[in-house]
Amino acid sequence: MNVVLYGATGNAGSRILKELISRGHKVTAAVRDLSKLPAGVEGKRDDLSNIDQIAATVRGADAVISAYSPPPDDTDQLVAVTEREIAAVKKAGTMRLLVVGGAASLEVAPGVSLLESGHVPEPWLAIAKSHDKAFKLLQSSDINWTYLSPAAYFEPGERTGKFRLGSNQLLSNDKGESRISMEDYAIALADELEKPAHLRARFTCGY
Repeated sequence: MNVVLYGATGNAGSRILKELISRGHKVTAAVRDLSKLPAGVEGKRDDLSNIDQIAATVRGADAVISAYSPPPDDTDQLVAVTEREIAAVKKAGTMRLLVVGGAASLEVAPGVSLLESGHVPEPWLAIAKSHDKAFKLLQSSDINWTYLSPAAYFEPGERTGKFRLGSNQLLSNDKGESRISMEDYAIALADELEKPAHLRARFTCGY
């Protein structure tokens, strides 16, 4: 499959890049700095600042994956970038947009999100709110989107291939811990790319 990946040099994006390449997909990494890409990876320079440029970058792809991470001092850049990605995908064609999302919009009780519960630690509130706004933009759009929310703790770790999938509820293990490694998250995202099961929908993964 022909895939354009934004954020390919980031924590989640680099693991998604590795997973997609290992499965034989043709991946074009759209990044600000081409020198940061691993050897042999095809790249295009794009900073997600211009709708026309994004449309030109993604045109002809089967799918676009956004693992964009905003600067910590201005997390709402994620919202503006999501708006531009939606507009660019509409302009470029009918490809899917798969988005690396956040966990805070997942429910921890019927009708109550993690964000609304008051249990998001203060240092993570800004990015949690920005992810929630970006998710709502996708929900109100008419493009073919998929949003994958990780578990609450989303960190580099092992590629085990053993995890659960869910829809809108935060997944936790029998100890009450909500975790997923970035490596296993990449598996879940690549599986969804290859065998779509959540078109115009959100899903989640966790142990």
